[in-house]
Amino acid sequence: MFYVYVLRSLKDGRLYKGLTQDVTKRLKQHNQGENRSTKGFVPWELVFTKEFNSRPEARTYEKYLKSGSGREFLKEIL
Repeated sequence: MFYVYVLRSLKDGRLYKGLTQDVTKRLKQHNQGENRSTKGFVPWELVFTKEFNSRPEARTYEKYLKSGSGREFLKEIL
């Protein structure tokens, strides 16, 4: 399974969208500063996940969440 996830920085409220096969492990990596683009904004909390059967499906949805309409969708549900 593949997961698209959204994290919220507890430092400044910014959102980070990503794709992984292990959400728990990935959240831990983000909070340990192992990701260059998120290490300056730790700690992070998981606020959204969606499961997919294939990487291409998950990647398409991740791209959607990073688009303008996807950002609006996240504002509505979070």
